[in-house]
Amino acid sequence: MSPKDDHNELDQDVARREKLRKLAEAGVPLFPYTAPGTHAVKEAVDAFAGLTAPELEARSEKVVVRGRILSIRKMGRATFFHISDGRTKLQAYIREDQAGPEAYERFSLFDLGDVVSVSGKLFKTRTGELTVLCDAVTFLAKCLHPLPEKWHGLQDVELRYRQRYLDLIMSPDVGEVFRLRSAIVSHIRRFFDGRGYIEVETPMMHPIPGGALARPFKTFHNALGLDLYLRIAPELYLKRLVVGGLDKVYEINRSFRNEGIDAQHNPEFTMLEFYEAYRDYHDMMELTEELLNGLAVSLRGSEEVPFGEHRISFKRPFRRLKFLEACVELSGLAPSRFSDRPDLVAFAEGLAPEKKPLTFGRALDVVFDRFVKDKIVQPTFITHPPREISPLAKTSRDDPEEAERFELLVAGMEVANAFSELTDPAEQRAIFEEQAEAKRRGDEESHPVDLDYVEALEYGLPPTGGEGIGIDRLTMLLADRRSIREVVLFPLLKPK
Repeated sequence: MSPKDDHNELDQDVARREKLRKLAEAGVPLFPYTAPGTHAVKEAVDAFAGLTAPELEARSEKVVVRGRILSIRKMGRATFFHISDGRTKLQAYIREDQAGPEAYERFSLFDLGDVVSVSGKLFKTRTGELTVLCDAVTFLAKCLHPLPEKWHGLQDVELRYRQRYLDLIMSPDVGEVFRLRSAIVSHIRRFFDGRGYIEVETPMMHPIPGGALARPFKTFHNALGLDLYLRIAPELYLKRLVVGGLDKVYEINRSFRNEGIDAQHNPEFTMLEFYEAYRDYHDMMELTEELLNGLAVSLRGSEEVPFGEHRISFKRPFRRLKFLEACVELSGLAPSRFSDRPDLVAFAEGLAPEKKPLTFGRALDVVFDRFVKDKIVQPTFITHPPREISPLAKTSRDDPEEAERFELLVAGMEVANAFSELTDPAEQRAIFEEQAEAKRRGDEESHPVDLDYVEALEYGLPPTGGEGIGIDRLTMLLADRRSIREVVLFPLLKPK
């Protein structure tokens, strides 16, 4: 912003505060307690915009609508202006001879951005625009700063996220993204409630981080003198509930990971996690297909949804591809390289030296992340990943080096992750101890042994299928947004 622009904005701030003072002098309540109305702006437009001018005249429909002034066009002793409820605009028309000289003069103290209530009869202008002929315009709130003239280019992106309220005022499509997000969560709740699941809440502060391989945020509880960690996943608590006899549970939860920020990652994010006793990961695949297909059809009206230059098809069944097969097929590496394990490990260590030394399974994971993931566009279940990168899953019935697990990838993003849950307490303890040793060697994503969870398993966890689905990434797909910051109302930003 140039010094001249900064000076102009300061002048406008002063002028707007002066108008607020004059409104107070005129006896106008500056901070009213309530503002009854007959319609939201969108409701009025939806209900009456389709009527012809004669039909509106015959109905003599009077409305009271509330909204923010987004444009003002003065024409002598009459003024046209638009108000918006954040979704739709409606034109209003105030005339001195209709509203009275005092009310019309008072309207001159209103600015773009002010919130008002307008009451009057609906009519259509000669151009066919639905309009309220105002008999009163009531002041509800003063906008003390000028609204931005426009949002354009990358230079405004951080300002949009930092001042989301301005983003919502200026861009109705942004509000629609978050209405869609809300509808996604509501649909998910109906889906699981209708299948006999119960929604639960588990702790957000954990004495031992667990449920995923990720670096946690650490805090301290003063009264207990206890180190605690913001949860990286609710998994271990949800499975404790299955041990206790709650056979079908789900949680829509906030989780936190002290990791990098990019187009797909925000330090705090929302996940759906659900667990069902007596099921396995095959059942989770079918449930996932049903859920995502239903979301697309119900909320977007089609099994296909646009996403950037692609059209994502949620038609069932989704493709299934084994992890190793995906690496061979899509990595661009010669298939023979996957037969020479030492060579592949050395190659992967060159790609990710910070992760040295690597095993074959972890080398495959590096290759998958670097060369395969971004190439998977249509919904694909990547099954049977290496056992060693799946510490909470059962070993595959077909190959002891693989896990009974899948990741659902769409448009290069991991959207879901599911297991046939590990139920053997001795095996789970051994895996936890391997993680604890990795932590002692400096792996910040590994965690100490959770003996309480092991003890819970010792009381008997039945065969269980479990899954986590990222709500943020799911919203990105259904809203056609390429950055997670577009679907999180207040993404984390550096302070100014």
